[in-house]
Amino acid sequence: QVQLVESGGGLVQPGGSLRLSCANSRSISSIGVMGWYRQAPGKQRELVATITRGGSTDYADSVKGRFTISRNSAKNTVYLQMSSLKPEDTAVYYCSAPAWGYGPGGSWGQGTQVTVSS
Repeated sequence: QVQLVESGGGLVQPGGSLRLSCANSRSISSIGVMGWYRQAPGKQRELVATITRGGSTDYADSVKGRFTISRNSAKNTVYLQMSSLKPEDTAVYYCSAPAWGYGPGGSWGQGTQVTVSS
């Protein structure tokens, strides 16, 4: 059973930065798309960023220019570097790996809470 474990969240002031990590129990070198979603209180879960096996990335308009997704196959980890954080970025962030059944319609990890507040 593949496990995705998100970490790196916390409390940060507006304008600050955080780096989220998604550690995988299986090699990610052959997996296709992976991504990050988030769910704010009272809102639906939304797609934040995706990265393909070849390194192509895509971002929600709300985070373009502020967030960067990356993957390290040697560490079986996907990252989300978040900068210039805003209060509206406050949410629980989840990693997705559709090929392993993690993501919309499938399972979710425990997520990691990001709170942006002064």
